[in-house]
Amino acid sequence: MSLMFLQTWMKKSKTVGSIWPTSSHMAKRMASVINLESGLPILELGPGTGAITKAILATGLKPEMLFAIEYTQVFVDILHTKFPDINLIHGDAFDLKETLGSKNQTIFDCAISGLPLLNFPLQTRIALVEDVLGCIPIGRPLIQFSYGPFAPVAEMPGHFTVERYDIVLRNIPPAQLWLYKSKIQ
Repeated sequence: MSLMFLQTWMKKSKTVGSIWPTSSHMAKRMASVINLESGLPILELGPGTGAITKAILATGLKPEMLFAIEYTQVFVDILHTKFPDINLIHGDAFDLKETLGSKNQTIFDCAISGLPLLNFPLQTRIALVEDVLGCIPIGRPLIQFSYGPFAPVAEMPGHFTVERYDIVLRNIPPAQLWLYKSKIQ
């Protein structure tokens, strides 16, 4: 699996953000933000080969309560096989309303993103954060990783906050986790 991940990264390095799949340590930490008590579905962006998907489902979330958006066809095929009961959408998370289609009015408990945001222009990143936060209740998080020392999108006072959630050293490469929360809706 890791060799296939590396090969896909070499071909599509803009849409695949790392040379190696997310570690189970980072995946569990990212999934820890889920509030099962909310009864709301979870939105996963860029599940790749499913490391974070597996951790999300390990929280006890029913597969039909997970909506995962994946852009890369080879990963979609893998995810269909590994997780046949999730709501897997082959599409572009950066065009969230179009990609969600008839589900674009759905409110999610939180969003868990494996997207390589730093590979995209700042305005595109800001738009994604704002679109995703519009799909989750005020105060609930979008969790995002980065391999750099700073959040992929800086706080926008009056719109949303960002805080460092964790540093995961047991990941290749080590990563920082960031929580984005909306202040308006």
